[in-house]
Amino acid sequence: MKILVETSARHVHVTEADLNTLFGAGYQLTVKKELSQPGQYASNERVTVVGPKKELANVSILGPCRGATQVELSATDARSIGIAAPVRESGDVAGSAGCKLVGPAGEVEISEGVIVAKRHVHMTPEDAAAAGVADKEIVKVAVKTDGRSLVFDDVVIRVSEKFSTAMHIDTDESNAAGSPTSGEIVK
Repeated sequence: MKILVETSARHVHVTEADLNTLFGAGYQLTVKKELSQPGQYASNERVTVVGPKKELANVSILGPCRGATQVELSATDARSIGIAAPVRESGDVAGSAGCKLVGPAGEVEISEGVIVAKRHVHMTPEDAAAAGVADKEIVKVAVKTDGRSLVFDDVVIRVSEKFSTAMHIDTDESNAAGSPTSGEIVK
């Protein structure tokens, strides 16, 4: 089964309270572009992510707001700003690194929440059944590109009726594999 492979660039998820601190009371995110996952979007709003060594400006906020503020960076991004970010699944931020977020109306200091997102495949239940995989299963995904084909190991399957089937890799992984747009699950 061929699956869509998407490169997930650095981004931030924020709580409503943190959005209000960063952009002002009652602020609402505005949609710039719908993403492949239903109900998810890249917003027009940007923040600066500040680490001990330097900062990353104009980092996109993905909407809608979430229950916890989280920053997803590539390993290269994290190192460049002086943050030791662990590889984790989205939402698994306990004990992870912190940073400061700066918006036009204020700043938010998070004590944890900076991660390098673990490579994963979102799947509908139907596509997971067709591929013979289950939620939380670890698989390999082969990608073919001109001169940079490779097999990604340690890829977690995430199954939900709320998902659209697509693999997400970060910019470091995408660059290493020649910017793949499709892949195939191999066990």
